[in-house]
Amino acid sequence: MKKQNKNMIDLRSDTITRPTPEMLDYMMQAKVGDDVFGEDETVNAFQQKIAGMFGMEAGLFVPSGTMSNQLGIKVLTDPGDEILIDEKGHIFNYETGAASVLSGVQIRTLEGKRGKLNLKILEHTKRGNFDWEPRTRVVCLENSTNKGGGVCYSKEELSNIKSFADEHKLMVHLDGARIWNAITATEIEPAFFGKIADTISVCFSKGLGAPVGSMLLSSKERIAKARRYRKMWGGGMRQVGLLAAAADYAVSNNWEKLKDDHRRAAEVAEVIFNSSELAVDMNNLQTNILLFDTVNNTAEGILKKLEDQGVLMTQFGHQTIRATFHFEITDKDVEKVKSALKEIGK
Repeated sequence: MKKQNKNMIDLRSDTITRPTPEMLDYMMQAKVGDDVFGEDETVNAFQQKIAGMFGMEAGLFVPSGTMSNQLGIKVLTDPGDEILIDEKGHIFNYETGAASVLSGVQIRTLEGKRGKLNLKILEHTKRGNFDWEPRTRVVCLENSTNKGGGVCYSKEELSNIKSFADEHKLMVHLDGARIWNAITATEIEPAFFGKIADTISVCFSKGLGAPVGSMLLSSKERIAKARRYRKMWGGGMRQVGLLAAAADYAVSNNWEKLKDDHRRAAEVAEVIFNSSELAVDMNNLQTNILLFDTVNNTAEGILKKLEDQGVLMTQFGHQTIRATFHFEITDKDVEKVKSALKEIGK
């Protein structure tokens, strides 16, 4: 595997964040037990804490956001059901077809806007009135959106979708891989999401900086069911309190730092907006994800020029690039990124 120069400014993803010394110290102080027996008091307390924060009855700590999403789908569906999702959704694009393998469900993609669904798009999508149709069961939302460029749902948008789901007796699963960024940007209280969704996946290993971990939130009954599937899928862990402690520290200490990530993304976007070689839609910049397009070059070509100047980003299309900001990126780093982008624009 290619080893990156540690002096590179790495904007490929917020998943590259590493535990701070303070987080490592906190992990070492965790009281642990065997979680398969339900005896790890640190993870038990953390599950209760996050569930309460989001207005849910219970939570289940899992190794990854993919597992959390897939457990959510599993406990809301039966084989042969259909789930609705925006065509840019993570569950459809980046989870290796897991929903069809693990839950036996069909994914129906809808063309939303910047990764978000709305009432107009959802209208007339429910199926299942005839024997030859799949039964539409779940509406899957992502907040903030990854492939949509980090945009967030408003309270009104979520309330409307929830009303649609209730009217048509559908469930709602919320992929909150970057829910902390969405909360920071929109100032929507966490408990509101518990009123909107039947299952919620939240992640701790992106902008918050924990090394590993996500959590599924739902009712006690669904979480008990998910716990059995977690074990079946190889996700039952033993002294997991070490990882739960890292996630707890991240929520308590790194959440506030997301504001700076959003600010830095906006500062870099301003440079791109004024470039003749690059283009960005400033109206869709809400969080730490910055999507922009090349004008007279390919994304690959621009990425090579940036790498030569010590900046790493990710290709998101033939002429689209993603830069993702996180707490390891300093204001000094941002100035270097801006200089590299200005050089490209000359």
